[in-house]
Amino acid sequence: MNTTPPKIPMARLDRLLANLGYGSRREVGALVAKGQVLLDGAVVKDTGAKVPIVADLPDRMTIAGRPVDPPAPLTLIMHKPLGVVCSHREAGRSVYELLPARWRARMPALSSIGRLDKDTSGLLLITDDGPFLHRVISPRAHVAKRYVATLDRPLEGGEAALFAAGTLMLESETEPLAPAVLEPLGPNRARLTITEGRYHQVRRMFAAVGNHVTDLHRDRIGALDLPDDLQPGDWRILSPEEQAALFS
Repeated sequence: MNTTPPKIPMARLDRLLANLGYGSRREVGALVAKGQVLLDGAVVKDTGAKVPIVADLPDRMTIAGRPVDPPAPLTLIMHKPLGVVCSHREAGRSVYELLPARWRARMPALSSIGRLDKDTSGLLLITDDGPFLHRVISPRAHVAKRYVATLDRPLEGGEAALFAAGTLMLESETEPLAPAVLEPLGPNRARLTITEGRYHQVRRMFAAVGNHVTDLHRDRIGALDLPDDLQPGDWRILSPEEQAALFS
């Protein structure tokens, strides 16, 4: 039986802090020269010093008296508000502007796990962990996503059976949708759980039955619910337990 402890990854201090968005390696060198970088309570004097890439690094290292930002891999949960986009390229204010400004310079870059359009609110995951991102969005994972939709017209009664049948074809597509679960919450309101992530899927599903979504909110991914204490625009780091709930 192999009892060798796992090897802790290490990185040069200047490269690590540059990748976390604290500036160029020259600017990081200036922070070090001013004695503003401390590790385990001691001033770090060498920009080439090797630093352990561990989850508790913010408890061990400070920059100008403040805990260093968490190293990669980093995954966040956000309550996406209305009116912001999830793309780095799309016009308009983005979800990344709700994060610390220097995080936009992090390497690897942060990306949303799937997108919510500008007019959709709710649970959004943001990560720099490529394998985790692909695991969540992979069609093989069948990670469910639940939405609450407010509709322009009352439900007619046959939508749940149609959505569950796995035969609904969206306009301009050649493959039917996977079965989805519709739960009426009122005449003009419903909860819809899907396992795919096609473009504007929820809105297009209701359009296919002659209805129009006037308000859309995602409240669950997998078994992970949007926390009640997370207000629109708020975010926090996702715990390992919460990450596991995505695949429950």
